[in-house]
Amino acid sequence: MSEEQKKLLETQLWNIANELRGKMDADEFRDYILGFIFYKYLSEKQYLYANTLLETEAIKDYAAITDTDDLKAIKEESLIKLGYFLKPQELFSAIAKKGNANTETQSDFILEDLESILNGIEQSTMGTESEDDFNQLFEDLDLSSTKLGRSADARNSLIAKVLSHLDKIDFALQDTDADVLGDAYEYLISQFASGAGKKAGEFYTPQQVSQILAQIVTTGKKRLKNVYDPTCGSGSLLLRVAREVKVDEFFGQELNRTTYNLARMNMILHDLHYRQFDIRQEDTLTEPQHRELRFEAIVANPPFSAKWKGKDNPLNENDDRFSQYGKLAPTSKADFAFVQHMIHQLADNGTMACVLPHGVLFRGAAEGTIRQYLIENLNYLDAVIGLPPNIFFGTSIPTCILVLSKCRVNNDNILFIDASKEFEKDGNKNKLQPKHIEKIVNSYRERSTIDKFSYVATLDEVIENDYNLNIPRYVDTFEEEEPIDLDVVSEKLKEVAEALEATDTTIADFCQQLNIKTPF
Repeated sequence: MSEEQKKLLETQLWNIANELRGKMDADEFRDYILGFIFYKYLSEKQYLYANTLLETEAIKDYAAITDTDDLKAIKEESLIKLGYFLKPQELFSAIAKKGNANTETQSDFILEDLESILNGIEQSTMGTESEDDFNQLFEDLDLSSTKLGRSADARNSLIAKVLSHLDKIDFALQDTDADVLGDAYEYLISQFASGAGKKAGEFYTPQQVSQILAQIVTTGKKRLKNVYDPTCGSGSLLLRVAREVKVDEFFGQELNRTTYNLARMNMILHDLHYRQFDIRQEDTLTEPQHRELRFEAIVANPPFSAKWKGKDNPLNENDDRFSQYGKLAPTSKADFAFVQHMIHQLADNGTMACVLPHGVLFRGAAEGTIRQYLIENLNYLDAVIGLPPNIFFGTSIPTCILVLSKCRVNNDNILFIDASKEFEKDGNKNKLQPKHIEKIVNSYRERSTIDKFSYVATLDEVIENDYNLNIPRYVDTFEEEEPIDLDVVSEKLKEVAEALEATDTTIADFCQQLNIKTPF
């Protein structure tokens, strides 16, 4: 599929999403439109796979199959291959056709059928390996919500209309070399994030930042055993890593239930087999779900300066993720708690890259103690990268990327990069362009000092700065101003004074003619 066709698909899907705009907030109609797209995707995957099983049979079109034994055999194979099962009459095209069969008066009533089908998808997985991946996956599609319409008929009419529009779009799933739908899904998620304000930070990392993190953790590698994101949101950051190298397994954890569902959908919709990913829903700091595992790559964009239990929970004092550092991260700022958690999960040959607020570089007290231990005792900090302000949805604060590794090649220095000016304006946001991303990643990989952009600091220099990592201490971005010619300034001031004097004379003359007092 060409770039033009891809853009057309994105536009078509966004236009359909706008059928729901005005009915509810962006983050609410997001759940409906993405859920319906996901249902259509599952249907088309089921249809295509079933047809491959029917290639040697008399009836080769799955939609026409009615034989009970045939359906049973297809179900058994589908649960192994796809992880779920849909009957012919449950396919998206069938329900969309039914909903729009009587368009001259009103849509046939499909809400109950649709709710039964979505529940049936989940129920078909019970007792199988894929049960956890499909459990309550459609719980955010409340088809009885009055936000879709005050009456059942109004809701039915709107949903039938949306399904009809979606049914006309070819997702091109038979094109196994393309991930067009996955790209379009990512596009929709980004569009919803841009309209969701502060809530966007709960589920989406801008693709430009994701690309930097992904390229950093895959430096020097062609394949990863696994990748992990402890605050995975919609899963976009995990999937971005897979664009750089082959990844065998994906692991993630997400606190928000709705976002957790979105992440699982995103994994499946990008054609990842259910055995390839393990996304869990819980608080990473209090209930880590993959504690026994170690990961070759970790990427994350944790919620900035989130609150956590910290010393208010006595168990944290003895938690092997935090206990060795001497201090716990403050309860008002969990940034370093997330860093400590990720270090604990990092494999001995692993690299992690995470986005954090600039304050982690220089804040004192407990955070200063943790930062010192991280550098002096563990020596895991590999690089500090300062990003431009106002590039994240929902916040304009400046941020940074910390890169840490347990197998550092350059273990006698730390690289500092100041990329705070590497952006272009994009509406009311700043945006990293490909040239900026390339400059940042190349500078990290080449590890060289570039005037006013990067600096390789020895550990002694960092110690001299009392483990303060504030980037301006290491990268001098000061620009000398051009010298000012005071004689020229004096002449200009003289000209201004003469002009003012002439104006005063003119005003005085007008006042005399009008027989009024002058204002001076």
